[in-house]
Amino acid sequence: MTANPARPAGTAEGRRTVVDRRTAVLPHDYPGLLARLALRTGGRTVVLLDPGVAGTEFAARIRAAVPASRRDADVLVWSRPGDLPGVQDMARQVGDADLVVAVGGGTVIDQAKLATLLDAHPAVAGRLAVTQRSGLVVLPSDAVRPMPLVAVPTTLGTGTEASAVACLAHTWGKRLVLGSVLTPESSVVDPLATASLPSALVAEGVLEALFRVVSPYIGDHSELPTEDALVEVIAQRLAVLGCQAGQADRSGVAVPAEVRVDVARLSGLTHAGWLHRGRDPYSVKGWLIANELSTVLGIRKIPAVATLLPALWTAVTAGEPRLGSAPRLARIWSRLRAAGPAELAALPADPGPGIAALIDHWRIGREAGADPELIDETALRVVRAWGSGLPMLGGLAAEDVRRLLTAALPQPVPPPTPVPAAQPGPASAPTLTTASWTTA
Repeated sequence: MTANPARPAGTAEGRRTVVDRRTAVLPHDYPGLLARLALRTGGRTVVLLDPGVAGTEFAARIRAAVPASRRDADVLVWSRPGDLPGVQDMARQVGDADLVVAVGGGTVIDQAKLATLLDAHPAVAGRLAVTQRSGLVVLPSDAVRPMPLVAVPTTLGTGTEASAVACLAHTWGKRLVLGSVLTPESSVVDPLATASLPSALVAEGVLEALFRVVSPYIGDHSELPTEDALVEVIAQRLAVLGCQAGQADRSGVAVPAEVRVDVARLSGLTHAGWLHRGRDPYSVKGWLIANELSTVLGIRKIPAVATLLPALWTAVTAGEPRLGSAPRLARIWSRLRAAGPAELAALPADPGPGIAALIDHWRIGREAGADPELIDETALRVVRAWGSGLPMLGGLAAEDVRRLLTAALPQPVPPPTPVPAAQPGPASAPTLTTASWTTA
């Protein structure tokens, strides 16, 4: 199959990559993708747009592509939160669609991944609504999406357009919904979609993908030479891209299109099952702790990861096997420092201080501290959602989590109490001496 000759050539912004998981990985154009999907089904198309991109050039490109598929189309700007009522509302809008195109960040795409299943599979709706303490919801293995879903990400790092998971906000936090049926049938990686993304958020996206790909490698003690080599190559490439994004941020310029495209492609690859085949599926305990930390502190996920990661790696290096393998962490950190750029080679050889220095170099914010009450609350939430009889935390108890969080979030030092300045009093009476009363 050849590329559409009408597509602009020779510029990164003109190249658009479409991944069609039911056929092959090929360069393609939006009208061609939608037309090919139209051959499978006929009828109504729904385009879901994140409000952050609704008025952009990229949104106009998507809108222009949909009529080319010769399908009736509805374009909806979707601003509902990513909770169950929001998903149910979206399901009512897309239930009779024959093709759904979700354009936006993780919130919109995750809702679309869930909403396109609800009408066809009541069991899915039941599992999402059930009251449980576990932070993990596993969907029925026989669920099938009734229409193709095309995911078009406008942010970097989550890789949700290629993943079999979705986040669902709940009363007491976030749930992780898992099921192979959640993976979109197709995804589009277009540099124009992230052209307005601040360079600081590109760096955050690199850290998210890097943390996701190395966490199973470190958390599982097994030596798997082929999988290990694949992870190391992807992690090294991400580290190089992060340095390029960090340099752009420090220079006050946009991150180049080719860097953003590579970050998006690698982010999707970090979800590939073959990358971690044979590993413990619950070897990513740092992700679970960071998830609850972000909720309690009211911060975004990646600042929570950036806050936790140095303490987590320090604990692994110190010999906490339940959190990971110290030798494997040392090995992959040495690989990252040897990835090429001088700024990586200059990082501390100790992984904990090293990753802290890299996070700061990429100008990703970290929380300065938290009160003991917040640390206690986070530790209890972590154990409630992922441990205490559930398998995800392994042997970690609340005290273990509390100790890690205390190292990551030292208690803020209160400012010194100012010494009150001397206040002027009433005028003093003159001192009377014997001489004062002496008369001539």
